[in-house]
Amino acid sequence: MSVSRSKILVAGGYNIMSRRTKNLPIIGLLVLVVVMISSISGCIKSETTAPTTSPTIGQPASSPTPKIEEHEGEKFIAKIDFSSGFPKSFKVSPDSRRVAYAAIDGGKIVVVDGKKEKPYDNLGKDLIFSPDGKHLAYGAKQGDNWFVVVDEKEEKRYDDFAEDTIIFSPDSNRIAYAAKEGGKWFLVVDGKEGKKYDDIGTGFRISFSPDSKGIAYVAVEGAKMFVVVDGIEQKPYDSIGNITFSPDSKKVAYAAKEGEKHFVVVDGKEEKRYDGIMAKAPIFSPDSNRIAYYAKEGAKLFVVVNGIEQKPFDGTGNTLIFSPDSQRVAYNAFEGGKWFVVVNGKEEKRYDGIMAGTPIFSPDSNRLAYGVREGAKTFAVLDEKEEKRYDEVDSVIFSPDSKRLAYGAVDRGKQFVVVDGIEEKQYDGVLTGTLTFSPDNKRFAYVAKVGMESQVVVDEKEGKKYDSIVTVNGGKIIFDSPDSLHYLALKDSSIYLVQERID
Repeated sequence: MSVSRSKILVAGGYNIMSRRTKNLPIIGLLVLVVVMISSISGCIKSETTAPTTSPTIGQPASSPTPKIEEHEGEKFIAKIDFSSGFPKSFKVSPDSRRVAYAAIDGGKIVVVDGKKEKPYDNLGKDLIFSPDGKHLAYGAKQGDNWFVVVDEKEEKRYDDFAEDTIIFSPDSNRIAYAAKEGGKWFLVVDGKEGKKYDDIGTGFRISFSPDSKGIAYVAVEGAKMFVVVDGIEQKPYDSIGNITFSPDSKKVAYAAKEGEKHFVVVDGKEEKRYDGIMAKAPIFSPDSNRIAYYAKEGAKLFVVVNGIEQKPFDGTGNTLIFSPDSQRVAYNAFEGGKWFVVVNGKEEKRYDGIMAGTPIFSPDSNRLAYGVREGAKTFAVLDEKEEKRYDEVDSVIFSPDSKRLAYGAVDRGKQFVVVDGIEEKQYDGVLTGTLTFSPDNKRFAYVAKVGMESQVVVDEKEGKKYDSIVTVNGGKIIFDSPDSLHYLALKDSSIYLVQERID
C-alpha cells in the first residue's frame, strides 16, 4: 500500500470538453480488467485530500456461524475471449448480473452476456448500462456516420456524436446524448433533437433530474457558455462547471466564471464572486434546502453554506458532505501543517493526514467516522474516539442501522477486516471496496484473496474460490435479502453469476 496525494482544483476556468476520442486501440494480448484483484490501496492522503471512515462499535448479539451453500446457484453468463478485445471497455451492470465488452469479430462488436451484437466499422470508447441494468447503449460508426445503439436498435445517424454524453435517466426510461450535423451540435433526448449550438458540454455537464423529468446541459455559442434547463437558456458566461440538481429535482446549481472571478449560480441567481471555486459541483443537502461548496479568496480556502462563509484555512480537502438529516455539514481542512475534520464549524483533533473519501456520517446522522494518519500509522476515528492503530486502514463503512462499523486494515504485510472492533482472519489480500452489510445489519461480506484465487467471505465463512471475483467497472457483492447474495465471478475465462444463500 502506498501513500498518495491528490490535488484540489481551486481556481482557473472550466474547460469545454477535449473532444471526443472515439477510436478504441486494439490490444494484442488482452489483460482483461476483470481479472485484476487489487488489495487495499493507498488511501491515506495528506494535504489536499479527503478521507474514508472507520469506527468501531459494540459487538452484536452472538449467532451461529453461518454456512454458505456454495452451489446455491452458479449461472454461466459469458465466455471471455482473451485473444481479442478492449480491456477498458469491460462493463458490469449496476445490479451485477450482466456484463458487456467490445471485441473484434468481422468488425468491431459489442458482446453482451456472451451474445455478439452487430459488427461496425468503429465503436465509441464506452459502454453504458442503464441504472436498472436492463438496457445498454453505446456509440457506433458505419461508413461516414456515427449513431447510438440502444439494446441493439440503431438510432438516427449523424456526422458525429459526443460519446461521453450518453446518459440514462435515473428511472432508466430515458436516454440523452449530444450529436452533430452540418457543423452544429445539439442534444438528442428520447430521439428528439434540441436546438443547435456551436458545441455541447460533455461529461457531468449533461444531467437528468433525480425524478427523471428534467434535463440540464451546457451549450456553447461563440466564446460563451450557458446552461440550458428543460429547453430554457440561462445567462451566458466565460466558463461553466458541472451541473447538479437538488434531490427534490426543483433546483439547479453550477459554478461559473466571468472575467477573473468564479461564483456559484443557483436557479439563475449568482452568489458572491471569488478568486476560485472548487471544480467539483456544489452540493445540495438531502432535504434540498441548503447548498455548500468550496471557495478561494487570496491565499485562503473556505466552505460556503447557503451564502455564509465559514472560517478560512490554508487548505481544504476534497470531501464536503451533509448529514442524511441535512442538519450537519462536514469537511476536511489544513492549517499549520496538520489536517483535521470540521463539523458545523467545530474543529476536531489535528493529524498528519485524513483518509480519502472521509469523513462519513452514519445513516441515522448521529455518528461521524473518518480515517487518519499520524506518523507511520493509520487508524479510524469514530465520534472523536481513536481506534487501534495499523500500518494502514481503508474503506470504513457503517451498517444500515448505524450501530456497526467495519473497515479494512493492513498489519505487517497481512490484510484483514475489522468488524465491530474485532479483527477477522488475515489474507493475502482484501478488496476493501467490496465491504458490505446485509439489509438487516446482521451479515457482513467482502472479497478476499488467497494466493492467485479469490473468494467471498460472509461472517468469516469462506465461499468457493474463483480465479477472480468481478469487482471492477461496476462489479460488486449485492445482498438480495438478509440471507442471500449474488456476485459475478471469473473461472476458466468464463463469467458466472453466483447466487448464494446463507443458513
